[in-house]
Amino acid sequence: MPSELIHTCYRIGDIDRSVAFYEALGFDELRRMDLPDGAINVFMGLPGDGARLELTKNPGVESYELGTGYGHIAVTVDDLDATLANLAEQGITPERAPYTVSDGGSRLCFVRDPDEYRIELIEHGPETAS
Repeated sequence: MPSELIHTCYRIGDIDRSVAFYEALGFDELRRMDLPDGAINVFMGLPGDGARLELTKNPGVESYELGTGYGHIAVTVDDLDATLANLAEQGITPERAPYTVSDGGSRLCFVRDPDEYRIELIEHGPETAS
């Protein structure tokens, strides 16, 4: 059986705030798991794709140092302007206005989730096929 990437884990400070952010990007909360040490794992996924994002809330920790190794994750969206409007309702704005990297390329921008992780939003278009 070949290897596959099954999920990415972030440590978060506030479950409700983080779940609301990712739901605004189209993720669904698929399950929560209470761990024996008091931590809570929340598994999020895009429709039809499984639990690809694990959000972990550790007891007594409100924030984390991101370090210098993290870059970003990229998420495609159908309508970048509508997605940004949904995020604006939570007080989240893009780092800069949406732009394209090349002529005819997909529109994109970066936002930060409630724990300051960078998320690249790429509008579905000719260059977003993997």
